[in-house]
Amino acid sequence: MADKEKRYVSVKENLAYGFANAGQVFGYNLNSYYSLFFTKVFLIPQKAVSRMILLLGIWDTINDPIMGGIIDKTRTRYGKLRPYLLIVPIPLAIATVMLFSGPLIMQDVKSITAKIVYMYLSYFVWELLYTLGDVPFWGMSSAISPLPSDRTRAISTARFISSLIGGFSTTILVLMMDGSENNIISLSLPEVFCIISIIAACFIICLFSLAGIKCKERVVQTVKDPSVLAGFKVLVKNKPLFMIVIGNVLSTIIAISGAFETYYYAEVINLNSLKIVITLPGTIFGFVTYLLIPKLKKRLDNRQIVFLNGITRAVVSVIVFLIGMKHYNDFKVVVPLLLIQNFIFSFFNTINLVIPTEMIADTIDYMEWKTGERNEGVSFSVLTFVGKLTGSVASSVCTAILPIIGLTYSSSGAERITMKGDNTDLWIWAFFTLIPYVIGLVALIPYFFYDLTGNKLKKIREDMEIRRAENSRAVSGGASNE
Repeated sequence: MADKEKRYVSVKENLAYGFANAGQVFGYNLNSYYSLFFTKVFLIPQKAVSRMILLLGIWDTINDPIMGGIIDKTRTRYGKLRPYLLIVPIPLAIATVMLFSGPLIMQDVKSITAKIVYMYLSYFVWELLYTLGDVPFWGMSSAISPLPSDRTRAISTARFISSLIGGFSTTILVLMMDGSENNIISLSLPEVFCIISIIAACFIICLFSLAGIKCKERVVQTVKDPSVLAGFKVLVKNKPLFMIVIGNVLSTIIAISGAFETYYYAEVINLNSLKIVITLPGTIFGFVTYLLIPKLKKRLDNRQIVFLNGITRAVVSVIVFLIGMKHYNDFKVVVPLLLIQNFIFSFFNTINLVIPTEMIADTIDYMEWKTGERNEGVSFSVLTFVGKLTGSVASSVCTAILPIIGLTYSSSGAERITMKGDNTDLWIWAFFTLIPYVIGLVALIPYFFYDLTGNKLKKIREDMEIRRAENSRAVSGGASNE
């Protein structure tokens, strides 16, 4: 049967891959509350929090490609990706609980320095373990099948199920936070974060483990055992991948909006759970978007979709800011306004979960076509380090800006006190809806130089069908490998 008629990945395996991503994302989605957690709940000074998030974010940009190089060098009978997916879930679950239980563990400690040290250590270990799980997980999306259609299904399934299940962690969190702050439930904010971290740990162990247990690596690796340094050089030699890296790094600017979103609902609207009402319709529509992606790809290539995404979001953000500029704390105005914005953004958010991953998989095929070597570890470390860099820098910048625009926290006994300036709420609205999206248009510039499209990409895929068959025979000693 011709390759185009084959389907290497079964529905069962696709579902396992999808639920694994949901288990991982359930815990990692809590990163949108890093800044609020460390400043308002852990009561660590904002400057210390901003500095820590930035420093460890920079470390992650170095750490992820190194880990990716080590993964590419791995050779076992289980493959080079699965061993990490089998080992990581349990220590990652423990690290998640330790990180978000810090305020309870350190509640009798008076020293701010000791709390800062705990913050650094717990955050460092947690991020390191996520790297060891996330890089091979997304590397599996390329190695799971040689067919682009299989990969698209695997990626879409993973993103769809994680969107469906993974988002519940923040939903539960904001409901519990509102319940705590309004004395509806008899839990303090530190207890709320501790409970949600335990729930997240259970999801990580039960679901994330499925990636290592149920998924297979089908793209035959080169016989040659690459060095870590050679793998690391892929980031420089692979021009299309390098353009993606630059574009994603620049898109960190856009992520600042997400960091300020948390403070908008918590401090301007004073209702964390309103975020659920605002995002629910868009989330539901986002699920439908997965069905629309194949139709969109028939009209536009991946690079064109990236441009459509960035420009549309910027235009919508300008309109939303101007309409809500004088009504940012008026429920009657902001609720329908943000509902419409989120509904539009949800379409592009779903695309952002699939298209960049596909583009990185294409760059891996490109380098295999060009050099004969595959580098899933290093290449997909881009996806993880950019994701963490984006979150870290955005949270760090947001936290650093807060005292400048007049938002600070203090405590009096067990009571947490919030102080704001005259224009603090307006500035939060601007950073939430407008500034990051307009400045973030610079992230489109590198994609003018990304050329894995059209006939060039088609030729690479056709050539690789032949070459992979040769690699398969070499690895199996000349035997056929169906």
